[in-house]
Amino acid sequence: MGTITFVRHGQANSHADNEDDYDRLSELGHQQANWLGEWLTAQGETFDHVITGSMRRHLETARGAGFDEFDIDERLNELDYFNLSKALSDANGTPPPSGEEFVHHIGLVIEAWHSAEIQGHETFASFENRVAQVLDLAVQPGRNVLCITSGGVIAMIMRHLLDLAPRQMAMMTVPIYNSSLHRVHVSPVGPLLAGFNAIPHLEAADRVHARTHF
Repeated sequence: MGTITFVRHGQANSHADNEDDYDRLSELGHQQANWLGEWLTAQGETFDHVITGSMRRHLETARGAGFDEFDIDERLNELDYFNLSKALSDANGTPPPSGEEFVHHIGLVIEAWHSAEIQGHETFASFENRVAQVLDLAVQPGRNVLCITSGGVIAMIMRHLLDLAPRQMAMMTVPIYNSSLHRVHVSPVGPLLAGFNAIPHLEAADRVHARTHF
C-alpha cells in the first residue's frame, strides 16, 4: 500500500492583507518546518517523491524540513482567497474578515465561488480539477509521496475523498494547523483518508505556542 502525505506550510505572514505579503514564512513558520523535518527523520520516514507548490511559503517549508530535492507543481498552489474575498465584497458588500470572523467568512466565499457568483484568478471548477489532477499524480501504489501545499488544497483533497459539500469543505480549512500532516493510503479500491491534521512534532508542552492556524 502506498501513502501520500500532505503537509500544510509553516506559519506565513498572518498580518498581510494581500497574497504577495502573505507568501513568506514567519520566524515561527521556519521553526515549525525545522521541527517537522527533525520529527520525520527521527521516525525514519522516507519518501520516493517530494512535490511542492511553487509559492514561496511552500518552498521555504520544504527546505526548512530538510528536503533538498523536490519537484515543483503549481497545481498544489493555494486558492486565491484574497481576491475572492474582494470579489465577494464587491458583489454584495460583505467586508473582509478579521480574527474569528474568518470561520464564517470562508464558508460564504467558497459557496459564492462554487455557484460562480464570484471569481478570482480561476473558477471553482478549475481549482477542483487541478487538485484532483495532482491527487491522481500522487496515487502511486507501493510508493510514499510527500506533497507540501496549503490549507485550501488540503480541504479540496478532503472534498474528493469524503464527498463534501462546498460549505463543509470550507469548514475543513478552519482547524488545519500550520505544518500539519494529512495521510492518504493508496489502496486497491482507491485513495483512502488515513489521518487528518496531525502535529506530532508540536506535541511537546513547550511547543504549545507553535500550534498555529494562521
